[in-house]
Amino acid sequence: MSLSSHQKNGGHDEWLTPPEIVGALGEFDLDPCSPIVRPWDTARKHYNVNDDGLSQEWAGRVWLNPPFGREAAKWMRRMKAHRQGIALLPARTETAMFYESVWDHAYAICFLKGRPHFHYVDGRRAKSNSGAPICLIAYSQFDTMVLQDSGLGKVVAL
Repeated sequence: MSLSSHQKNGGHDEWLTPPEIVGALGEFDLDPCSPIVRPWDTARKHYNVNDDGLSQEWAGRVWLNPPFGREAAKWMRRMKAHRQGIALLPARTETAMFYESVWDHAYAICFLKGRPHFHYVDGRRAKSNSGAPICLIAYSQFDTMVLQDSGLGKVVAL
């Protein structure tokens, strides 16, 4: 999803993937977790919260930055089944979600250099970084090659 949901100060905030990350990964056909209003596109087609991207048809290469937290597992199950595209997640490799939808299912993981600064939906860059290590997960051989060529971090083949 080009948008991630985080709990912050007791509220519900939406965060956009930094454009330099998405830009380094080439063109995507679908972003099923897109914000309603966005300062940049992440794919040719976008589903937002009003479209319920989980219930829609997914086709082609998918960019997935799911809502962080418990909701992420549903989106990652869908990505695992779709098997084409790249997902962005906190690098919490020991979690049940990682074991269910990443280990033994993905082709590669790119552990990003440093912690990215996500953006507000108006495009402004957040002052603080993500607060956790972030990784990109490839669900095809093509997406593995894209990660290897991206220069965004260390890629580990699975």
